[in-house]
Amino acid sequence: MSDDNKYEHHDAELLSRVAWYYYHDGMTQSEIGTILNLSRIKISRMLEKGRKMGLIHIHINSSYGGCFELESRLQQLFGLQEARVIPADNGQHSVERIAEAASQYLMGKLNEADLLAVGWGATVMGALQRLAQTLSHRDISLVSLTGGVAAYIEGVATGRTAQNVHLIPAPLMVSSPELAQSLKVERHVVDVMDMARTANYALVGVGSVANQATLITSGYATGSQFEAFRRQGAVGDIIAIFYDKDGNVLDLPFHDNLIGLDLQALREIPNVVAAACGQNKVEAIRAAARGKHFNVLITDEPTALAIIEGESHEKERGIRSGD
Repeated sequence: MSDDNKYEHHDAELLSRVAWYYYHDGMTQSEIGTILNLSRIKISRMLEKGRKMGLIHIHINSSYGGCFELESRLQQLFGLQEARVIPADNGQHSVERIAEAASQYLMGKLNEADLLAVGWGATVMGALQRLAQTLSHRDISLVSLTGGVAAYIEGVATGRTAQNVHLIPAPLMVSSPELAQSLKVERHVVDVMDMARTANYALVGVGSVANQATLITSGYATGSQFEAFRRQGAVGDIIAIFYDKDGNVLDLPFHDNLIGLDLQALREIPNVVAAACGQNKVEAIRAAARGKHFNVLITDEPTALAIIEGESHEKERGIRSGD
C-alpha cells in the first residue's frame, strides 16, 4: 500500500480544517498554507489524499455532469437498472477514474450496517480504498465473492477501519476439482459464501481474455490456457468465470478448480455493480451485459460508445439476416 493511501487519525482535524477553508470558504491553497504554516504543495497533497480516501466528497450539480444520453442508451439496450458514464480523459488513469466513480456511486447507495460483496482486481481494490472511511463510518461489512485472500489484501487493508471484513478462507484456485469440492463444504468456507449471497450490493470487475489479464499477471492462469479459452469462445470473465459473446458460461475444466460463488449466485444479489473500461474490455462488458451478469454498469465514455455501437451493429445484422 502506497503512502498516498495511508491515513492516520491524528491528521483528521487538520485535513478537515484544510478542506473547510478550501471548499467552503473559497480560500486559495496559498492562503490556507499561510494560516496553517504549511506549504502550498502540502495543502494540495492533503486535499488529494482526502479525495482518494473518500474523506472529501465532490458532487457536480450540473445537467452536464454525466454522459446521460449514453447512460440511457445502455440501460435501454441491456435492461440495466442503472448506468454511470464518466467523460473521456484521453486514456489517462482510466482504472483510477473508474474506481473513483464506483466508490462515489456506492457512497450514495450503501446504508448503515449494509453488507457489500466484492470481487477482486485493480478497479475493485481501488474503489475499496476510496470507500474506506465510508465503510467505517456506516458500519458496513465486506465479504469476498471468491477465495484468494492475498488478492483482496490491498483493498481491504486500506479499509481496515471497517468493522467487519469476511474473506473466504481458501485460495481462489486449487489443484483439482476434488479438492475444490472438499473446500466448498468446509464450514468456514460455507459460512462466508452464504453470507455473500445475502449482500444487497456486489462490486465486480470485468476481465478480458487478453494476455495482460489480471488472472495471468496474478499467476492464476497461463497464456496458453487463455489461448484455449479464446478458441472455445471465451470473451471475458467475472470473478474468474468465463463466458461467450452472449454471456453464456462456458464449460471449462478451469471452473471446476475455483473456490467462490458462481455467476448464477451472483445474479441473485439484488444490485450487482460492474466497474470496467477500456477498448480491450468492450466485448467482455457487452457479453456480460447480454448475459445479465450485472445490472449496474460504471464505465467511461469511449467504452460506452464502443459497447453501444457494437450492440447496435449486431442487432442490425440480426434484422437483415431474419433472426
